[in-house]
Amino acid sequence: MPKRIFISADHGLAVIYFLQTDLLPTLLNAGVEVVLLTDDALIEGINARFGRPGLIVEGLRFKQCRTYYQTEKPAMQYWLDFLRRAGGSYKINLGAVEAYREQVKFEATGSRRAAFPVMETALHLVRSSPWARKTLVDLQSRFTANIYGDLFERYNPAMVIAATPGWRLDRYLLREAAARGIPNTAVIVGWDNPSSYNVPGARMDFATCWSQIQKDELVLGSDWNPAHVNIGGIPSYDGYFNKTWQMPREDYFRLHGLDPHRKLIAYAASFITFSPNIQNIEALARLVTNNELAEPSQLLVRLHPNHFNDVPRFAEERERVRQFVREFPHVHLVEPVSLADSLPTKNDAATLSGGFAQSKGGGSKGGGEQRSELGYYSGEDMDEKSSMMAHADVFTTVYSTMVVEAACHHTPVVAVTIDHEYGWKEKDKFYLPLTEIGHWPTHDRFRKSGAGQVATTPAELRAALNHALTNPAAYAPAHAKFLADEVTFTDGQAARRTGEYLVSLLK
Repeated sequence: MPKRIFISADHGLAVIYFLQTDLLPTLLNAGVEVVLLTDDALIEGINARFGRPGLIVEGLRFKQCRTYYQTEKPAMQYWLDFLRRAGGSYKINLGAVEAYREQVKFEATGSRRAAFPVMETALHLVRSSPWARKTLVDLQSRFTANIYGDLFERYNPAMVIAATPGWRLDRYLLREAAARGIPNTAVIVGWDNPSSYNVPGARMDFATCWSQIQKDELVLGSDWNPAHVNIGGIPSYDGYFNKTWQMPREDYFRLHGLDPHRKLIAYAASFITFSPNIQNIEALARLVTNNELAEPSQLLVRLHPNHFNDVPRFAEERERVRQFVREFPHVHLVEPVSLADSLPTKNDAATLSGGFAQSKGGGSKGGGEQRSELGYYSGEDMDEKSSMMAHADVFTTVYSTMVVEAACHHTPVVAVTIDHEYGWKEKDKFYLPLTEIGHWPTHDRFRKSGAGQVATTPAELRAALNHALTNPAAYAPAHAKFLADEVTFTDGQAARRTGEYLVSLLK
């Protein structure tokens, strides 16, 4: 009888990891039946796009998860989540989670502000003691709801695989699995995940990650058994190395109305939870518009998925960028397609034939009347992302994961970290100057790798861009070393390799 597993794809990046790579075919070809749990609003679209024998799609029931979080001792769950996210061992670089701790402290009001000194003491204990971290996992397990009981009874999975070890709402699924004695496995889908979230939100058994660096963060930071942590690379990048998603340059330039005779500077917005990006974008736009670069250039700005969240300060920046595009010559815009918009309905014949359109708005197409909670981390956006990085003469961003992705495309990278004049207009919102984040784990590794430059002022930005434009091959050796350190495998076979590891756990 074939083994059956649950896979939790609770995030757009997880949908890419499992469905846009060879990982799912590797599992199915090994005789494993897969029950994929994802946003309820996407079930129809995922079935239409990816449906095949051996794959069943069910909902993750986010609404029920949130109701449980908000009604079952919500204050205790909030503080357990705080300790989990910020509670990694002092043995690893805690720069990223320290910023989270500072944000919680700054924005706390009422009873949370009163409780914070006690929770800081508890946090120090958790960071200092493996016993305290294990106790934290055990305490979290008290909040095990019966949200998925019918699915466990119906399908009787041999294993649950999730895109995090319970760092998001997937914790409730994983806790139910652990309570039933079903092994839990985490796949690491994000570059900075092990250094930004730390302690698992449920009892876990196995993990597969990108690199020895990530394995060390899991083992040293949150006490994983090293024998149970696999290094399989990052399946989502196979398409980069195999050029699966890359459009021809002329087609990509035509798509965005770009001038083939001008150099292309690409900018991907990042880090907008902590800081505006508008100052970076304006500096780039003025350099291009005023012809201050070594060669005539144009700017293509990619908004961040969070720019489309229902948050006024993010929406305001989004509209300012759109205004720049209208006002500045040679400045263009990419707006990522929402995951729901990128998936077909069963009756959408044009989409099923492969004709995915670039969207400028929001909306929920693939889920009918339901709104997708996975937002703008779209699987179908990979053609856009890959082509942007491949055809840019210089790729710029704040230290986002896309510095690694750009290295996969052998494109020079500049990290733009110009501080905003005053931060957020809302003074009750935490602001972190971009010049103060260079010590974060992934940022620090990029800086030390030599895989790109860092610019903290418009003058430094001009110099960095000109160096990259006139010396495009200068970063090739550093890129190769950077990729070897950060993603391990560059042969385009990470999905197959990871799938075979997951199958081995079922034997």
